[in-house]
Amino acid sequence: MLSALDLARRIEAGALTPRAVVDMCAEAIAARDKEIGAFVVLDLVAARQAAENAKLPSTPLRGLPVGFKDIFDTADFPTQYGSPIYAGFQPRADAAAVALTRRAGGIVIGKTVTTEFATMVPAVTRNPHNLAHTPGGSSSGSCAAIAAGMLPIAFGSQTAGSVIRPAAFCGIAGFKPSYRLIPTAGVKDVAWHLDTAGVFGAGVADVAFVTAAVTGRDLRVDRATPAPPRIALVRSHLWPQASPAMQQALESAARSAAAAGAKVVDVTLPPILEEAYAAQIVIQEYETLLGPHLRIRSPSRPSRQAIARGARCRDRHHH
Repeated sequence: MLSALDLARRIEAGALTPRAVVDMCAEAIAARDKEIGAFVVLDLVAARQAAENAKLPSTPLRGLPVGFKDIFDTADFPTQYGSPIYAGFQPRADAAAVALTRRAGGIVIGKTVTTEFATMVPAVTRNPHNLAHTPGGSSSGSCAAIAAGMLPIAFGSQTAGSVIRPAAFCGIAGFKPSYRLIPTAGVKDVAWHLDTAGVFGAGVADVAFVTAAVTGRDLRVDRATPAPPRIALVRSHLWPQASPAMQQALESAARSAAAAGAKVVDVTLPPILEEAYAAQIVIQEYETLLGPHLRIRSPSRPSRQAIARGARCRDRHHH
């Protein structure tokens, strides 16, 4: 994988150029994306030109290549939301997160695959570690591109688990920040009270570095010697639903982390979080129902079921 922080440091030191990094990404894309399917659209010619013109060292991202999940509007790329309804659709302006990334010196080289409207319809992307496995949704392309070494930086979004789940499936770092830390203007809504833009990278220091560069906040974690991590082992109210193999895997991971020096603590969540879990499902299905795309297409069976539940919620709300 490509470390955004390491690449930025090498560029700053004069040991590497932004054009060389774009070429590294292009080589990896040519070698692997045909089988993985991480990208919807690419423009490597424009990326190379932008890298040649990168303003150094005035921008924190130093001309590093970036990919955006294809629900983020981009003025110079089609934004199709993973749906044939929007084939060839060209937004007039960048989403706020895209504009902030460009201002920080990132070069957008393409759009990454999303599940349709970032919801239930699976995408074509495959897991780089095992092509028979899913990379996780809905930010599937962004995670797969990082895991396959095709990008050092990628953006996705999360309504329920669409940053942290694919990051876990692909073995990379996924940062789902506080709600609206990264602005979501210009991002296709699933549920506007829940949607959060997130960042993917090779490691924790990388996603912290990128988020700091884009938001202007002091979020970097690479300037001090890292302390052993503190890990909460949570067996929530959903724990009985996990398979014995999954339960064993989590327990084994906790033991391995503790043996490596991490402080692992069992945590019991307060009942209000169980209520929040149930509320999240209601909010998501209700707000997804109100999306305009659902009124102009015939959704899949899982989507129809979610829409029906959302409609019942709407009716209760109105009454």
